[in-house]
Amino acid sequence: MLIKKFDPLKKKILEVLDYKGNIVDEKLEPKINDETLIKMYKTMLLGRVADTKALQYQRQGRMLTYAPIKGQEAAQVGVIAALEKDDWMVPAFREMAGMLYKGADLKQLFLYWYGNEEGNKFSKDLKILPISVPIASQINHAAGVAYASKLQELNEVTVAYVGDGGTSHGEFHEGVNFAATNALPLIVIIQNNQWAISTPRSVQTIAETLAQKAVAYGIPGIQVDGNDPLAMYIATKEAKERALKGDGPTIIEALTYRLGPHTTSDDPTIYRSDEELKYWEERDPLIRFKKYMIDKGLWSEELEEKQIEENNNYVNKTFKEVEGTGLIDLDEVFKYNYEIMHKDLEDQINDYKEFLESEGK
Repeated sequence: MLIKKFDPLKKKILEVLDYKGNIVDEKLEPKINDETLIKMYKTMLLGRVADTKALQYQRQGRMLTYAPIKGQEAAQVGVIAALEKDDWMVPAFREMAGMLYKGADLKQLFLYWYGNEEGNKFSKDLKILPISVPIASQINHAAGVAYASKLQELNEVTVAYVGDGGTSHGEFHEGVNFAATNALPLIVIIQNNQWAISTPRSVQTIAETLAQKAVAYGIPGIQVDGNDPLAMYIATKEAKERALKGDGPTIIEALTYRLGPHTTSDDPTIYRSDEELKYWEERDPLIRFKKYMIDKGLWSEELEEKQIEENNNYVNKTFKEVEGTGLIDLDEVFKYNYEIMHKDLEDQINDYKEFLESEGK
């Protein structure tokens, strides 16, 4: 078992591809069909292009605060590719590439960052919960979803995402502990991108790894090269097999890096060095996966150029459609708090409308 072989307490890190895109152990290379591999890479590439464009739109004043995903595509796509349609995805707020692979529409994701709550209303067949900005709150939500799956004896797992900073929050402990004590089919992906805004991983905990936190809950934990989509894929596959057998949750720590700012309100040059950034840029997940794809004869520089052009056109077209939706109605701010708006909220919105009228707005 991977979880036993790559014990975080023994400083073992799972990787299939090194940072230059070479296989480190052929026995670990997963048997993924060509169609899936191509979809994985194309989704990572689309995520990168959409991310770059979103940053530009925000800087142009055309989009609200945005949380970039650059550098974390493998930690997302590698996981979701290992799931089935019936499995649940419970995101935090930096999982656009994973949601795209799961089937979410780019227009909907852009709508969310545009300030339209319709962007957080996923169709039931996608099995994606709404984006959750309050740190680590989604772990409790995911534990609840996994609990429901177990009670209904459904053959499905739930994958929840959290950042390194989120592991310091009480909700992380509560959700994981509940999942462990009830042997729930939950997989927790810690996207350890080294920084929780300006707080470095080194001050989150004195534990040598975040994966070893699993020991306290009596469940397995594994530290994985999060910039290696193949390593993330096989770790998730094994965790899913455990979960479906009734063996409970698994914690997967994805060692990755946020190449951009925490959000568009952040300036990372204030708190991290150019040397650190350069080190991680050399470990860019798209660079290593592209080499792997080219070596397998599934990709080429010509295809890359064509795909990037198509992605740019698609992303620009999609965002123009988003801008065409116009500003949201005032009611939107209130109507999604509960299924049915109760009297307190009705009074609040009526009071605010009266205020706006009195101000001539």
